[in-house]
Amino acid sequence: MPFVIISLPKKLSLETKNTISEAVHQSLIEEFNIPVDDYFHVIEELETHQIKYPKSYLGISHSEEIIFVQITAGQGRTLEQKKKLYHQIASKIATSTEILINNIIIILLENNGHENWSFGNGEIQEQKHLKK
Repeated sequence: MPFVIISLPKKLSLETKNTISEAVHQSLIEEFNIPVDDYFHVIEELETHQIKYPKSYLGISHSEEIIFVQITAGQGRTLEQKKKLYHQIASKIATSTEILINNIIIILLENNGHENWSFGNGEIQEQKHLKK
């Protein structure tokens, strides 16, 4: 875990989409200490008319290259870890793609990581990297 859904404009190149996914994954490894093979991402390619956003919100402007990174993860990270994660994700994407840092929206959803996941076989697996 975590599970990541990246919603973005269909018009972006496959290379850009893969780079975004890799940037998110690398940031999760660095800031949330997840295992390297804990890589569960879904990339949703959306037509322009399927993405709704304000041109400006909280003093931050947005354009049609806006992307949404939704991360579902187990509880237990500090506010500082979350701040570092958001910064790492946004910085890595902005420096390695044409996506501007102001167009990167990150949403973190937390749950009890011990009982709310099944990674196959219809069973709850023990996740040793999480605190109990």
